[in-house]
Amino acid sequence: MTGGPIGAIRARPVHTRILGSRRSGLSVRVHTRSCLVAGVLVALILVVSAVILTTGDYPISLRDAIPAIVGRGNGAAQFIVTTLRLPRLLTGLLVGVALGVGGAVFQSLSRNPLGSPDIVGFDTGAATGALLVILVLHGTMFQIAAGSVLGGVATALLVYLLAVRRGVQGYRLILVGIGAAAMLSSVNSYLLTRADITDAQTAAVWLTGSLNGRGWEHVRPVAIALAVLLPLACLLGRELRMLELGDDTARALGVRAERTRLASVVVGVGLTAIATASAGPIAFVALAAPQIARRLTAVPGPNVLPSALVGALVLSASDLAAQRAFAPTQLPVGVATGVIGGVYLVWLLARQWRRGHG
Repeated sequence: MTGGPIGAIRARPVHTRILGSRRSGLSVRVHTRSCLVAGVLVALILVVSAVILTTGDYPISLRDAIPAIVGRGNGAAQFIVTTLRLPRLLTGLLVGVALGVGGAVFQSLSRNPLGSPDIVGFDTGAATGALLVILVLHGTMFQIAAGSVLGGVATALLVYLLAVRRGVQGYRLILVGIGAAAMLSSVNSYLLTRADITDAQTAAVWLTGSLNGRGWEHVRPVAIALAVLLPLACLLGRELRMLELGDDTARALGVRAERTRLASVVVGVGLTAIATASAGPIAFVALAAPQIARRLTAVPGPNVLPSALVGALVLSASDLAAQRAFAPTQLPVGVATGVIGGVYLVWLLARQWRRGHG
């Protein structure tokens, strides 16, 4: 009777326990790998941060830099570290975190590695808002930041409304975003050609994306925004992971698809807009960081915290290269991320084409 119903009932618990043990082992292995990746990324960020704080035109030893951070250094070290280098470093790290998480949210939402804010036009819209303030209103730094945020939010709202048709589909969102980015890029070019030469130079530097001259007034807004939006992104991570399985599966698992999408768009746009307002439209960090994080952890979904750490590492390392590659001339960090991201984008497109997703 082992082949009958009684045998099937007796065999089922054994199979379930074996399968359950495999699942438990898999989850532990994945969790351990994610923690290991996060630890390595934090260590690399600390190394890059130490190099940025101690090297430059006026080298400082790490023994002098650490007391200066907590306000106990000598006068020269205190000024160089806390006034010149530390605000720039923190701005770069926080902006990298914001871009990494924003890119992870949008790529998970669109289920496409190209669905990052700089590809679908949100960065371009933020740049348009900032350019209007710089070239037309001749506003202050605070007004430029506000214009950048408003431009990014308005662009995201426009793209979302145009892409909504029985729900938001990934490829439709990307195509609408690329079209919006092309139109806004033309508007930006027109504004630059009609501007005064001095204003145009200022705008061109801002459009490249730069951390030069960043102070504590640039650190605080990004820190406050991350304190609010980063926990929300973490909370949305599970729902986004379910949405990647498809709307029907997500709804069966209790996820409200459209509400989750709208909340994700708001969080992603907020992170992208505040990052752009602080450092300009820095290219490719939001594109590359989530994909690198996903490949390192081998975990599906947005990988919010690993993406944040990868974004911080990529932007801080790029800024270090921009400062030291052609010293004493300091390049905008957007130049370095553009080179790195351009190579990565070519590789990603070639890989997608080889896999038959072209």
